[in-house]
Amino acid sequence: MEQHQRKGRRVVLFPVPLKGHINPMLHLGQILHSNGFSVVVIHTNFNSPDASSYRHFTFHRISDGLDDQDHPATTSNVLSLFPYLNASCLEPFEACLREVVSDAAGEPVACLVVDAHFHFTQGVSKRLRIPRIVLRTGGACSFHLFTALPLLKGKGYLQVQDPKLEDPIVEFPPLKVKDLPAISSSDSDKDKLLQLVISMVSTAKNSAGLILNTFEGLEQPSLDELRRELPVPIFSIGPFHKLCRPANSRSSVAHNKAACISWLDKHNPRSVIYVSFGSIAETKESEFEEIACCLRNSGRPFLWVARPDSDVRTAARISSGLAGDECIVKWAPQLEVLSHPSVGAFWTHCGWNSTMEGISEGVPMICTPCFAEQMVNSRFICDVWRVGVELEMGRNGLERGRIERAIRRLFQEKEGEEIRNRMNDLKEKASLCLKQGEGSSFNAIDGLARHIMLLESVTFGNGGISA
Repeated sequence: MEQHQRKGRRVVLFPVPLKGHINPMLHLGQILHSNGFSVVVIHTNFNSPDASSYRHFTFHRISDGLDDQDHPATTSNVLSLFPYLNASCLEPFEACLREVVSDAAGEPVACLVVDAHFHFTQGVSKRLRIPRIVLRTGGACSFHLFTALPLLKGKGYLQVQDPKLEDPIVEFPPLKVKDLPAISSSDSDKDKLLQLVISMVSTAKNSAGLILNTFEGLEQPSLDELRRELPVPIFSIGPFHKLCRPANSRSSVAHNKAACISWLDKHNPRSVIYVSFGSIAETKESEFEEIACCLRNSGRPFLWVARPDSDVRTAARISSGLAGDECIVKWAPQLEVLSHPSVGAFWTHCGWNSTMEGISEGVPMICTPCFAEQMVNSRFICDVWRVGVELEMGRNGLERGRIERAIRRLFQEKEGEEIRNRMNDLKEKASLCLKQGEGSSFNAIDGLARHIMLLESVTFGNGGISA
């Protein structure tokens, strides 16, 4: 279908207000825009996206009830945040979407694309007669596991004690019991997570399609399983970030950006350890000290991103006593860092966006997962794709011996060379999937665009609103 046929058609996006969810949704918007669609973004007051970097999108802000800073639903407690947003956003979201659809001067709305965690949008979609497609911002491997979480609970996997944490999950090799997202949670939190997962999977099954930021050459077995289990079209169109690079308007961090890239420029190829644990995971001060001392003792230069809160104050204090070859910053342009020739390893929390970016740039990983599906991602990185080394928390957190062993395995042992070769192979696959005319993700993007137009024409007749 030619792009000119999509002109005059709007796609409405609704991201969950967390950085790891907002960025891939906006990247997807860039992809759809480059394929002829107009893009509307409805977002919450909480963690509003930076509209200045996407001037070709139309943004609408809705109330979310999170203006009170003491509200218990925060980014540090997603099990409270997601249910709260699903309740508080229903009425303002539906009212905003009705206005968007009813705008006489606006273009017809072809479909709604929502984060998989916003399950309440299923009812809104039905009432407004707008096709609803789901974006799952994690990987296919973790979503496949989520579809079976109730079954695994019924088999007793979520009630095990410490001695059995290393046991395999026979239904999902090579996962272990300790990799289950809820295994370290309290009983009440396990119930909350299970309900969240059930709602997410159920409404995905009842959607008009599922989009994943992945590619066939990386996760084909998991994608095949999902296609057998879910009665909806599945579009694997990643890596998103390779398909769009929106301008960065963060002028406040421009100095840090220039400083850390200039610092990288001074180092030998594949010599630097890049350390970043994402935007939510918290690190104890004692763990910071262990990390800093081990990095310093490794003799490797390191670039360390510490979030602009208590972490960065701790890191700065520790750094002042190191006098080594390190660069500690509040923020870094991760894509530029990972693609820099001096970076030889990525110490990561294994969030899916970071996982995809590390693979796409061919950087071996040191894996320290923290929560949710990060343990699943780490298991696949280390034991399935074999492009990283596992660095688990001990009973007392991160331990010096484990850190030193992980660094040595990547940089000094033959295993590290083998990991690097496998990672280069995956990097090549990530590039090939985007090749025009024959790449799996390239073709899936065209298939998604055709699907959206078909939905508009045969499903709801575009924009008719029911009471």
